[in-house]
Amino acid sequence: MLQRIFMITVIVSLVLGGGYYSYRQLMPPPAEEVQGPVYATEEVVKGDIAVGVEASGPLNPADHGAIRVPGGYGPRQAGAVNSYIIDEVLAEEGDEVKKGQVLVRLTAPDLDTNIEAKQEQLEADREYLADLMGIPMGELDNINPSQGITLRAPITGRVQGLIVIEGTDVKQGTIVARVVDDSSFKLTAKLTPTEWQRGANVGGRAVLRFEEFGNLVNAKVTSVNPSPIPVASSELFDAQYAGGNYDEDQYQLTYWVTIEGENPGLIRPGMRAQIGLVKDDGSSSEKISPTSINWLRYYSKVESYVNEETVLSKAEAIATKVFVHEMETVEKGDAIVSLAGEDARDKIEEKLDEIRDAETELRQMRSQMDQLEVTASIDGIVADIGAQPGETVEAGRYFGSVYTTSNMRMWVEIDDVDVLLVRQGAPVDVTVDALPGKTFEGEVMHVSQMGRDQNGIARFQVNIQVTGGPELRPGMQAKAHIDAGSAEGVLLVPLEAIFEEEGQPKVEILQEDGTAKVIPVELGLMNDRVAEVKSGLEEGQKVITGSTEDLLPSQHIGSKDSILPSNDDDGEGETGDQSTNGVERSVPAK
Repeated sequence: MLQRIFMITVIVSLVLGGGYYSYRQLMPPPAEEVQGPVYATEEVVKGDIAVGVEASGPLNPADHGAIRVPGGYGPRQAGAVNSYIIDEVLAEEGDEVKKGQVLVRLTAPDLDTNIEAKQEQLEADREYLADLMGIPMGELDNINPSQGITLRAPITGRVQGLIVIEGTDVKQGTIVARVVDDSSFKLTAKLTPTEWQRGANVGGRAVLRFEEFGNLVNAKVTSVNPSPIPVASSELFDAQYAGGNYDEDQYQLTYWVTIEGENPGLIRPGMRAQIGLVKDDGSSSEKISPTSINWLRYYSKVESYVNEETVLSKAEAIATKVFVHEMETVEKGDAIVSLAGEDARDKIEEKLDEIRDAETELRQMRSQMDQLEVTASIDGIVADIGAQPGETVEAGRYFGSVYTTSNMRMWVEIDDVDVLLVRQGAPVDVTVDALPGKTFEGEVMHVSQMGRDQNGIARFQVNIQVTGGPELRPGMQAKAHIDAGSAEGVLLVPLEAIFEEEGQPKVEILQEDGTAKVIPVELGLMNDRVAEVKSGLEEGQKVITGSTEDLLPSQHIGSKDSILPSNDDDGEGETGDQSTNGVERSVPAK
């Protein structure tokens, strides 16, 4: 029985003791009675401050050069190469290359042919203009189109049929005169089928008899037409019938043979001759036996001199000067007539333009011949190169690029508050996620003056130049710390001491009598911890960073949620004029 009473007593004691202990833990201690607020303060000190703006973004190369096929820019010139074939690729992605290094070799199979054709066209145009102007080709670079056209003798000979005088209008294509070399003549002999069978060979000898004089004239067969040609009898002069004509309705089959001979000085076009072909007897003697001559049935007329050229007007113009007279002997290249006028000038200028265009095209094509090697335009690293040997590529096509890592760019965005701290030319420290512990130098190159709204926040773009290195790659994520200013040996106060009234920043200082006083201040630089005070405070003054007046009803000095720091492990505060962890708390005197 006694033992049961003892156990009950112990249990009741434990219950009562535990309940009291729990009550003491749950119930707050009685508030400490004070007559005024308790303040937390910090001294105004001199120190250094640095302000920066943080931003992040990808790295991009500031300098890059394209790997591209030559040509393709501007209007395509006639004869220019429109496509190439990749012959050899000498670089790969990631290769470090130098400016001018050959990356790709090309071939252009049609380029040689185009250059040759253009060269021939140019020479033809120059010859035409030289002939039009009547000057040597070497003088074309110094011609004056307003000087007009000079018609010159195309061969050495006599001037015949001169039809112009000075001051007359001359139409384009008009035969101004003929220049003939009367030292030799030609005519066409018409052979009957029987005469043709006897033989008429190129180089064979012939003799001619003219009514105007009795001597025979030696001649030679220069061409033979083996096809018979029907000729109206009225067009034939028959020696057997003393020139009598057949019925005009009859046609005779004839074989035509061209005969040329040296002019003894008396033969003129239109003179009629009897023709005899000399049989080849194998003799080398110059003398011709009468029995070896086969006289042809039909007479023929001298058609013209062997060497005879017309002088044509090459433009509609006025004859300003005539240099020769009828039947005057001239040398090849001698001036015959000068022509001037608007049409002549325009024709010269037109041909000059054609020559200049052809020369430009030829230079371009020769330049293309020199550009069959695609080279790197800058020092750097090959970013990509999409070329395969044997592939056909169009002129001007891009198939790769080279970038440099020594000069990179960051395009970052900052908000409307931080943008006021960023200035052009500000230094920047750049770190790269892929290269921990390494910092690269940078500089703000441009700050956008106009922001863009993003979810209600204005964002401003900032362009940062980064001095990079070979380990960097485009697209790497980087962080930039933009220097927004710094100062040394200036007065500093914590941010929590600063408040604003009516647009004026102010602080409260704790005076010697324990009372607080509001002081307006002028602020300078400001970071996330302290602010520079330019005026209003002195070193050593104590600024209030918190007070018991700011406590919520459930808070009190010494509790875990108190605004005042404490060194006590149990979180209970102290009263009185003491300094703890740099925070001074005071109780005003009664």
